[in-house]
Amino acid sequence: MSYGAQSRLLLLCPGQGGQHAGMFDLARTSPVARTLLDGIQDAMPAAAGVDIYANGNAQPLIVAATLAMWEAIREFAPPPALVAGYSIGELSAYGVAGAFDAATATGLAERRAELMDACLAQRPGQALVALSGLASKRLGELATAHAFHISIETGDDASIAGGSAEAAVALEAAVIAAGGRCTRLPVEVASHTPYMQDAVRPFADVLRQVDFGRMAAPVLAGVSAAAVDGKEQAVELLSRQLAEKIRWSACMDACGEAGITYALELGPGSALAKMLQARHPHINTRSVADFRTLDGIRKWLDRAAE
Repeated sequence: MSYGAQSRLLLLCPGQGGQHAGMFDLARTSPVARTLLDGIQDAMPAAAGVDIYANGNAQPLIVAATLAMWEAIREFAPPPALVAGYSIGELSAYGVAGAFDAATATGLAERRAELMDACLAQRPGQALVALSGLASKRLGELATAHAFHISIETGDDASIAGGSAEAAVALEAAVIAAGGRCTRLPVEVASHTPYMQDAVRPFADVLRQVDFGRMAAPVLAGVSAAAVDGKEQAVELLSRQLAEKIRWSACMDACGEAGITYALELGPGSALAKMLQARHPHINTRSVADFRTLDGIRKWLDRAAE
């Protein structure tokens, strides 16, 4: 397959929320991905009976699922022009780009979750909520009034906010009264808010100790929407994003500005693909969750690259 001279592929790496019991099934149809998963089993929570939404389990499982899917398709996929990851997906993105191998990436995810859970233990009763239906500025005002922090900007009228679980009820009532929507998310830590500040420096220290491979493509930093291609920047921005707002809408716009022509979300889930398609409909966007077979993904990639 010869790829179009102007075609530019974006790979999207999801955060928490889309995980499910069968999230490794498609990747495991590839022998190389199956070998990868077998090699990192010790770094992942045991699948049987595990709560896949608990923070300490979710983060390494999502990273493993994303990297296994990339391993399954990389032999026929064109090299990406850019990789972007949402929340824990930003760590996956560095694995996809070649900075970390799968064992290192899942180990880092496990450590990241431990540090965040330690922050939760210090300040228990945290929550994340999805806010929508009002202008971002108004959503920010309502969140601040109830001691919540905007943790992820997902659109012009949609955001994720983190704060006290006790205050979430009052925030929901205020948002609904103002004509918006508020939904509690199945995440138990107030990610990307000052609640996680004590995890920033320790995680940076962990990242500095890890070997950093040569990256095949730049990764978008969630806190700045800037392209990163080296260890020093990656360490700073990957650690800072634990306690700072993720500018995901700006990241999507940066993809458009970078001339991305098609995008594939590596899964699990398809939330990022749907967001990007809605915001930038000229970018041909799919998720691996849309396909039943690896061959279906290959055929779509071939067509999209023409």
